[in-house]
Amino acid sequence: MRARRLPLLSCLVLVALAGAPPSHAQAVRPDADPRLEALVAGISEQRLRRTVDTLAAFGTRNTLSTTTSPTRGIGAAREWIVGELKAASPRLQVSYDLHQVAQQGRITRDAELRNILAVLPGRSPRRIYVTAHYDTVSLGATGQVGLNAARATTPAAPADALAAPGQDHDQPAPGANDNGSGTALTMELARVIASSGLEFDATLVFALWAGEEQGLVGARAHVQALAAARAPVEADFNSDIVGGSTGGDGAVDAESVRVYAEGPEDSMSRSLARFVHRVGTLYVPSHRIRLIARHDRFGRGSDHSAYNQHGYAAIVFRESNENFAKQHSPSDTPEGVDAAYLARNTRVNVAAVAALALAPAAPVVTDDRGGVRVTRQPSGYDATLQWSPSAGAVAYRVYWRDGWATDWQYSRLVG
Repeated sequence: MRARRLPLLSCLVLVALAGAPPSHAQAVRPDADPRLEALVAGISEQRLRRTVDTLAAFGTRNTLSTTTSPTRGIGAAREWIVGELKAASPRLQVSYDLHQVAQQGRITRDAELRNILAVLPGRSPRRIYVTAHYDTVSLGATGQVGLNAARATTPAAPADALAAPGQDHDQPAPGANDNGSGTALTMELARVIASSGLEFDATLVFALWAGEEQGLVGARAHVQALAAARAPVEADFNSDIVGGSTGGDGAVDAESVRVYAEGPEDSMSRSLARFVHRVGTLYVPSHRIRLIARHDRFGRGSDHSAYNQHGYAAIVFRESNENFAKQHSPSDTPEGVDAAYLARNTRVNVAAVAALALAPAAPVVTDDRGGVRVTRQPSGYDATLQWSPSAGAVAYRVYWRDGWATDWQYSRLVG
């Protein structure tokens, strides 16, 4: 395929398209896939609310909290989550991902971390992860606001009180928004996608991490194993604090969500974020996807970092306005979660995740030596792009942009 005025390799991107969906007459919008519209419509605001309420009711989900109580602590919470995922669909392969962690930093004693995995096998081994952390932590009555204030007044970072011995790991840390909201989103995607009856090309892994609040421990252990096994991970959609529509400054925004992606400009993570924007805008047009050209907020992080550190494409969803007074404190209760807003963020996720999982694998545009098959031949003016076929693809769409633009401006469908 040849396209004019493409002076830079960075101005090209290519995607494979799956077989045509059912009759276009069934679609409300020209390019919409009825299968994805059904998934978006299947997201339940009421179920999201119940999930957040139940998670918060465990009192705390601190990684080092009690594991013997049937009603309180991380042990009871993870057993409930596993039961819900198993009940969602017999197609989900639900299990614990166990890691023995030695005392370190905020892990103040040797501990067994239990990540929760729900795998929906696809036609291919390529994996798409949908992730969130289900653990919580309390920094005391002032929560994250107190920590932010201490950092602002003390040039040197203050000592981490959570790493000190003698911590009460069972103190109240309901974590309704951080990160009950992301956990509920992930569980709802697993339910809706697995029970849809659709067959996906990619294998979907819905993962809920422990130890995030202690330094991303659970996610890092899992991703290190993925990297060692050279697992074909295509993307990670991570959600962390995605349920609050009212910020700490009183501003209300229930109509947008932030998506962070690390650079450089043409990294696979940035391309994944652009894909979310394109798909989310199509299927949830009333919700604005705000792309942020940063790995994450200043001085903060989440589990997508583990994927980025090993070269995998990964992004993180964040609510439009955060309320730091409720984060990492006993006041992070369900009243701070807007279920309708959380449902909109969940619909954006389900559309983007399913669209990527239904599609064939990305076309291979490199030769045996890893060189990109783009030349200036024969005219010297045009860019000639070649690629190897993707199994299952019926067409390809080539995107390009002006050399100074940050998003794809033009596209052409080719057979």
